[in-house]
Amino acid sequence: MATNQEHTTQANNAVNGENSHAKDFETATRGMSHEEKTAAQHAARFGYGPLAHMRTNNEATLPAFGGEFQPGLYKGVEGRKFANPAPLGLCAFALTTFVLSLINLGTRGVHANNIIISLAFGYGGLVQLLAGMWDMAVGNTFGATALSSYGGFWISFAIILTPGGFNIEAGTIAAQDEKALLDSLGFFLMGWFIFTFLLLICTLKSTVAFFLLFFTLDLAFLMLGLSFLCLNDGAPSVGLTRAGGAFGILAAFLAWYNALAGIADTSNSFFIIPVAHFPWSEKGKQVRSENSDHNV
Repeated sequence: MATNQEHTTQANNAVNGENSHAKDFETATRGMSHEEKTAAQHAARFGYGPLAHMRTNNEATLPAFGGEFQPGLYKGVEGRKFANPAPLGLCAFALTTFVLSLINLGTRGVHANNIIISLAFGYGGLVQLLAGMWDMAVGNTFGATALSSYGGFWISFAIILTPGGFNIEAGTIAAQDEKALLDSLGFFLMGWFIFTFLLLICTLKSTVAFFLLFFTLDLAFLMLGLSFLCLNDGAPSVGLTRAGGAFGILAAFLAWYNALAGIADTSNSFFIIPVAHFPWSEKGKQVRSENSDHNV
């Protein structure tokens, strides 16, 4: 009986062929235990391990993977000179959003958001912006656009909140009144709501976790934007602010979930983060087709 090392060698030979197809996977893993075959499938699916470079005749059947922050067709990692920068950007976004959302919810009676200035400049801003630039280097247009933009969002938000130096809040009130400042913040957040909606459209053929991240984030921007535009006794609406905080908490945990999906693989984890594909996606259609063939 062949050893596991021999099976791995066969798998490598199969995937390195110019005309590799999905059938090569079955041939390469024949004789492996169920656990070994499952690990090999995860490796081929997520771009890690000896089967990472497998190709089929139709790359649209390979999974869109939120952990790569790439909602389009699956793109292998061969030839990549960088590690996957998306989890870093997702974590930077998640932590900053998490803390601000807790404040928006009024958790433990905290309403002052000064602590966000440090996070928005250092982690959610600078680190996420760097992750977006590195996503540009690895050819991920969506990831580069999203991460860099949200890095810019946190830096610009920190600039608004910084007392003294930029004088945005006090200057706006001095030039007009406090309502003008609140309206301006509403315009600012509604603009980000529109931008996030555009990104949301690009996730409709991706995975459920990836879509939900942008869906909850879009609702958070909408609720927070409306809270500044729909004033209650001259102040931002408490109900809308808390709704924005609740959706922000959901977005933060979904960002962490997608980040973990991009970090965890068979080399460092005993389990792979499940990826739920939409039934209308190419991968979803393939799975339904395979299940139909098995039931015949």
